[in-house]
Amino acid sequence: MSQFVNHIEPNIIDDEMVQKAIEEKCPEDLGDLARREITNWKVVTELQLSFKSILQIDNLWPLENLTKLQLDNNIIEKIEGLQSLVHLIWLDLSFNNIEVIEGLDTLVKLQDLSLYSNRISKIEHMDTLQELQIFSIGKNNLTVLEDVVYLRRLKSLQTLNLSGNPFCSEEHYTLFVVAHLPSLVYLDFKLVRDSTRKAAALKYQDLTEPVEQEEARVLALQEIKEAKQKKLEYHQAAFVEHLNGSLLFDSLYAEDREAAKLAFLPGVEDLLLAYPCWVWNTYTKS
Repeated sequence: MSQFVNHIEPNIIDDEMVQKAIEEKCPEDLGDLARREITNWKVVTELQLSFKSILQIDNLWPLENLTKLQLDNNIIEKIEGLQSLVHLIWLDLSFNNIEVIEGLDTLVKLQDLSLYSNRISKIEHMDTLQELQIFSIGKNNLTVLEDVVYLRRLKSLQTLNLSGNPFCSEEHYTLFVVAHLPSLVYLDFKLVRDSTRKAAALKYQDLTEPVEQEEARVLALQEIKEAKQKKLEYHQAAFVEHLNGSLLFDSLYAEDREAAKLAFLPGVEDLLLAYPCWVWNTYTKS
């Protein structure tokens, strides 16, 4: 817990705090009565709860259309209570006491995320943030430079701030990050130059090439899986799923009481084994 908790009364987000924050965002020429009558939280798209001594995130579920949320400069220890904010694009959790990246799975539209100045020691639990373009996680407790490789899975990431972490003092820190995240445009508030990209690629090609090969292999398997699923859905729509194999023959054979007797005739057993394969090969060639 923050060293300041002993001197500040911790708060939990409640209806009164949210309503007050909404009213503060209203136009200045709006009367006090009109401000108080703003109760439909579903129309609210932006909310600022900075410097509120918030310890726990809660009671935000009615704000389902929120796109921008500022929770910076509080004493928050855990990312939670955000699962209903599925339209969130911009989230600021900087200057808190967060130790673990979590609770972001449903925020699939998130494009800008700041976790600057917290206590995070590992980059993780961000797989669903495929639209994330800007990520600030500077001034945390990141010590293992190789953990940055995790961010390769965020294909939209263009701007990254890691400055102020312990691993930033390592030799060739910048080259390592750029080599493993080649799509970056800005790193630590600086434009990534082409000369830096070339130097990084050359220095770390022995490390990046196996990673790229493994990613290509996984992608190919995923494409095969998706193709099979698409084909299955196509067959299901036509009510002929699972007929592209031996299932039809096996089921008919199992239901035929006389068929079992055929297996005892000379040569029939081999035919029974070969026939389903022949049906399958005929099907795949057609």
